[in-house]
Amino acid sequence: MLVRELKETLGLTIVAGENGVDKEITAGYVGDLLSWVMANAKPGAVWITIQSHVNIIAVASLLNLSCIIVAEGAHIDKDTIEKANEEDITVFSSEMNAYELVKKLTEIGID
Repeated sequence: MLVRELKETLGLTIVAGENGVDKEITAGYVGDLLSWVMANAKPGAVWITIQSHVNIIAVASLLNLSCIIVAEGAHIDKDTIEKANEEDITVFSSEMNAYELVKKLTEIGID
């Protein structure tokens, strides 16, 4: 599934990184501790987190993640948006919590 398809399927709001929507999603990952995500997330994963500061873009770029979903309507910093646009990393916002998002990802075949 492509990032652009995920947006439509889950009704996500794109906040940044519109140039990254053609990336392929190969897995999912949930985590808020950046060092843990760095050690365990796989390239191509959609990452669900409530973190919203600029460091999430560095982690996503380092790991070649497909996109980030910031859950629970957490406010996304201006610096994060600017960096995501620079790095072509799509960042979505969702009012759903991580559990709800994982259920939906599983339903559409993303594990």
